[in-house]
Amino acid sequence: MTVVGPFGLSVRDAALEADILAGLAAVEEGLLAATKSDVPFITEAAQHLVHAGGKRFRPLLALLAAQFGDPHAPGVVPSAIVVELTHLATLYHDDVMDEADVRRGVPSANANWDNSIAVLTGDFLFSRASHVLSDLGTEAVAIQSEAFERLVSGQILETIGPRDGQDPIDHYLEVISGKTGSLIAVSGRLGALLAGADRETVATFTRYGERIGTAFQLADDVLDIASDSNESGKTPGTDLREGVATLPVLHLRTLAERSGSAEDRALLELVEGDLHDDSRLADALAGLRAHEALAQARRDTVRCAEQAR
Repeated sequence: MTVVGPFGLSVRDAALEADILAGLAAVEEGLLAATKSDVPFITEAAQHLVHAGGKRFRPLLALLAAQFGDPHAPGVVPSAIVVELTHLATLYHDDVMDEADVRRGVPSANANWDNSIAVLTGDFLFSRASHVLSDLGTEAVAIQSEAFERLVSGQILETIGPRDGQDPIDHYLEVISGKTGSLIAVSGRLGALLAGADRETVATFTRYGERIGTAFQLADDVLDIASDSNESGKTPGTDLREGVATLPVLHLRTLAERSGSAEDRALLELVEGDLHDDSRLADALAGLRAHEALAQARRDTVRCAEQAR
């Protein structure tokens, strides 16, 4: 058995391993080609996050889905490039909305230049994704357009918050289904479709991508609280410190409202307060790690992953 890539995947099939690694290398070349402009500054800005790396989870899924048809069909690698370009474009816009200073261990584009450059670079990447997509046929264009609509709708829903009477957890799941699940679903769908897989397989990969995309985000929510930086490569409590109400926090709110216990209310007050002080953040992390709210978020994550499986 061998270990492959950032996920530590155990692979028994050497031919599959070689095929996937070759596909990912072709995707990397395609990303650099697609982000190159006649204007050197645009190239620098557009390739800023490409060079920063990343998990390349969406291209990986597209390439794996293509194994259920002809993995060397001409549209497979371009489809993987399209989904990663789209994902990269959203990161530029997200960093502006979140006022982020760092992305993938390097200064964010908005911190490196300014918000206008970051937004316009994201738009440039969307245009390049559309250019690559235009060669893949009208069905692929329609699929990507639908996913992009869902992605933007998810971002808008996150911004405006739950509707009157809507359960905040249901709203949150709706948001991440749009923001994260939609593009991961398209990754599997396009990979299978452009490899010539049968319709049932394409539909299965679409459903799988939606569920694993949701699990992907929920796992990130859990890791933000439960892991240490050595395990996850990320600083724990980042979402907490920024006031992002992820699933464990939403479960804590619900439990505090239902139980009304002094301990739950005190922890919620701490979690929703100013956590820029390191000692207060450490107390909030310790409280959540020992709380049923985190255990419930873990169960939700495992359930989504099992549905995907």
